[in-house]
Order: sequence, then C-alpha cells, then structure tokens
Amino acid sequence: MKKEQSKFTTEKVSIDDTMPHQINAPSFKGTGIKMKPPFVNKHGVVIGDSSYSSENSPLENWSKETDPAIMSGEEWVHPTNDIGWNTSENHELLESKRKPQAFPFMHPTIDVSKGSD
Repeated sequence: MKKEQSKFTTEKVSIDDTMPHQINAPSFKGTGIKMKPPFVNKHGVVIGDSSYSSENSPLENWSKETDPAIMSGEEWVHPTNDIGWNTSENHELLESKRKPQAFPFMHPTIDVSKGSD
C-alpha cells in the first residue's frame, strides 16, 4: 500500500527566527542569518518543510538500481532548516555571531570592570 502524499508547502516554517517544532533547533535571532523558506529541488522534492517525506524522493522510491549519489549536493540541504544546525558546534557558531547582551553599555575595547571585584 502506497502512502498518500500529504500536501506540502514552501511557506515559511519558522517563528521569530526559530524552529519551535524541533526541540534542539537553535535560534537564529540576532545572528544576522535570515531564515529561509522551504524550496523544491530539481527532483521535485521539498527541502526544508520539516515533513521529511516527499513522493518524488529517492528515499520513497528506493530500489537496487537507485544510486545513493543522487541525494548528494547542495540541492538536498536547506540553509537554515537542516539537522546539522542542532549540533553543539553550530550552536556555538550562532552564539558567536550575537552581540553581547550588555552591548549598548559596553566599551568596545576596554574592560571597565577590571580590578573592580
């Protein structure tokens, strides 16, 4: 029995620069990285919609003749809704792009609190 293909969308799936439906997904807020909407690649597969199933996907139509290399390349990776963003290394990368919370009151080059403790 073949699974019925749900209606997919290329509409925005983020809220306030976050992916709240993914428990470990980072927030892009304040990083300068803009969330991107899902897109359809040349194989007709929606990338970045968080549904992870598409009737045109080689994963849904796998056989002995399917070359796994067909699923390699940038057209299979969403720039902001990708599981790779959930790693601690990428969380640190995003954190390094944010301005410190005390930003408006900090001196850019001098630690004015040095020796005050």
